[in-house]
Amino acid sequence: MALLVGASGYSYKDWVGPFYPEGTKSAGMLAHYAARFDAVEMNFTYYRMPGAEGLAKLAREAASVNPGFQFAVKAHRTLTHEIAAGWQADADTFRDALAGLRTDAEAGSGGGDRLAAALAQFPHSFHYTIQNRRHLAALLERWSGLPVALEFRNAEWLQDRVVDELQARDVALVGVDEPDLEGLPPRRVWPGSRLGYVRFHGRNRDNWWRGDNASRYDYEYNEAELREWLPRLAELMAFAKRTVAFFNNHWKGKATKNAAMLRQFMTQEEKA
Repeated sequence: MALLVGASGYSYKDWVGPFYPEGTKSAGMLAHYAARFDAVEMNFTYYRMPGAEGLAKLAREAASVNPGFQFAVKAHRTLTHEIAAGWQADADTFRDALAGLRTDAEAGSGGGDRLAAALAQFPHSFHYTIQNRRHLAALLERWSGLPVALEFRNAEWLQDRVVDELQARDVALVGVDEPDLEGLPPRRVWPGSRLGYVRFHGRNRDNWWRGDNASRYDYEYNEAELREWLPRLAELMAFAKRTVAFFNNHWKGKATKNAAMLRQFMTQEEKA
């Protein structure tokens, strides 16, 4: 079934030159990006809680150049990294904001449901404990009916009982490409939901634990590394109604280069 390939975020100053034409301002970035890709993963929503009106505006802007454009939206940090009492209100606020991507064409969104996924990415410090399992179950209950994808940075979660429960809830378990380091998830996929989801973080071993949000993802995939994923993506696509793949190696626009490469390889496979 359908595969959408894109980048994690689109508004980066250091993409001007490598991806955006010289002189491109922030206000013009989404239209340029949407003319070249069919989906984006919104990461600003991790730092700043989104609103329905703001997301609807982005949907209209993207639709003006790409009618089928889709958004995956990353959960706010108070739901995954900085969980505190009262998180339930933030979960509801986040869900309500996603309505801005799900209104119909008559309501002015520019073409209907544009929500590819609600992504909840949990850090390595989010261990497989009773407390965390309860939090996760409660979060999924509040988001029932949404196309949800979960990414675990700690391999403790990748056990049969978790996989089976997520499949029963029709929640996507995100496949990841990241450094081959102890405690991190392996490079594989977990078919079983109507949504397939893969994130490419790069394989920068030296900076993974000690780098910042720029140096950690400073990596450019080569052709062989991307081709490793073709059978895995095909496995997801054989089951899922929609599969998305996003590149988070955003430094200097490397994500856009690798996203275009992967899309080309998949197209070649389909024609072969």
